[in-house]
Amino acid sequence: MKQNTDYGIEIQKTYLEIMLSDAQTFVRCQGIFDPQNFDRKLQPTAEFIKNFVDEHNTLPTEKIVNSACTQTKLEVPQGLNDQHYDWLLTDFETFSRHKSLERAILESADLLEKGEYGPVETKIKEAVQIGLQKDLGIDYFADPKGRLMGLKDNNGQVSTGWESLDKKLFGGFNKGELNIFAGGSGAGKSLFLANLGCNWALNGMNVVYLTLELSENLVAMRVDSMMTDIPSREIFRDLDTVEMKVKMAGKKAGSFQIKYMPSGKTANDIRSFIKEYEVKNNRKIDVILVDYLDLLMPMSKKVSPSDLFVKDKFVSEELRNLAMELQIIFVTASQLNRASVEEIEFDHSHIAGGLSKIQTADNVIGIFTSRAMRERGRYQIQLMKTRSSSGVGAKIDLEFDIDCLRITDLAEDEDNSYSQSTTSSVMAGLKRTSNVTQDKEPDTPKEPTQGEIVKPIRAETDSTKLRTFLQNLGNDEDE
Repeated sequence: MKQNTDYGIEIQKTYLEIMLSDAQTFVRCQGIFDPQNFDRKLQPTAEFIKNFVDEHNTLPTEKIVNSACTQTKLEVPQGLNDQHYDWLLTDFETFSRHKSLERAILESADLLEKGEYGPVETKIKEAVQIGLQKDLGIDYFADPKGRLMGLKDNNGQVSTGWESLDKKLFGGFNKGELNIFAGGSGAGKSLFLANLGCNWALNGMNVVYLTLELSENLVAMRVDSMMTDIPSREIFRDLDTVEMKVKMAGKKAGSFQIKYMPSGKTANDIRSFIKEYEVKNNRKIDVILVDYLDLLMPMSKKVSPSDLFVKDKFVSEELRNLAMELQIIFVTASQLNRASVEEIEFDHSHIAGGLSKIQTADNVIGIFTSRAMRERGRYQIQLMKTRSSSGVGAKIDLEFDIDCLRITDLAEDEDNSYSQSTTSSVMAGLKRTSNVTQDKEPDTPKEPTQGEIVKPIRAETDSTKLRTFLQNLGNDEDE
């Protein structure tokens, strides 16, 4: 049967009559069945059917409906087959979407006059998304091998460019996910995002980097070093070489757009930019990098900016919804609080705003580094949360080129050795810079051997050297 384009009262009456003929068909339509979408003469009938089903958990008969609603009489057709029911499902879905959108537009007029744009967009978005539940998910027993091979082959996942991180994430990041890199002031959150952008752009993806703090030119200059392997301090010495190398890289790469947005922008502003960019460039964006989450505001004006938990909860949810809506990879950064500076293990309590971000995000990765570590050419990250693997708590060591600002995987022969030495070097520094008293003073101080149980100790935290050491770990300028 043809798709209907005229949704007059007669066709609406036909919808109700066919639904009354088969309870299963009504149940399939129940999720989008809204009496407000029907003609005024049919609204009482549609309302009665809905309320009757809600109250009695069964469909009323034709006789019951006509007895209760005398304005319009329904006549249930006979001899209906699967073709008729298939037509109803398709046609009623389109009807419901069109009517809901029509009503949303009419209701938006008053809101627009008041300058309340957020509710307008929500109404329109909800109307457009109306549809029957057709995706039934995965049949677990149907194809176990195919299901697992799909997961193994990075089904829908995109590599981060760092194999060591990909292994912990079962292949990388997924489209429609919100991913957060969390670090203290000076940890290098911006550098991580820029490096991710380089990795993905060089892999042929279309990347947008939204900076809410640094200027477009400063971010671009950092990317120049990453793309060309020319140290940032030497960028201006030979601009011709820089230009040549950037253009050569661009011939094989996707796109890399860098855009400054002032702090206080919302997910709506990001959505508007994406739509404008895609229309003007005729190009689908694959990745959005936002530097950084804490500088965004929720769309609702009722949320107080001073209530970090509520604010960040709204912002995080809005960003994740945007990632799912546009089916893009969404990566942002977030600030760790001051308490994290003195820690070598991160958890949700160290994130500014706290648990709300952790709950919403699909992956949260902590950046643990210091100026000394970067000078030695090392970065360390820790998986604080991941939905795609069991790697929570795992630490990953990465190599850092301090001249070109490039973050890469460690060489295989360095991987294990550095992982073991990082913690020991930190602890050694603590021992050198702190006064320690034990419950019982040993005759000869010695390092514990492997497998030896070490008794609890009390550290005197008022040491000037200890405070200086800890400050050097966390008080670097953000790169």
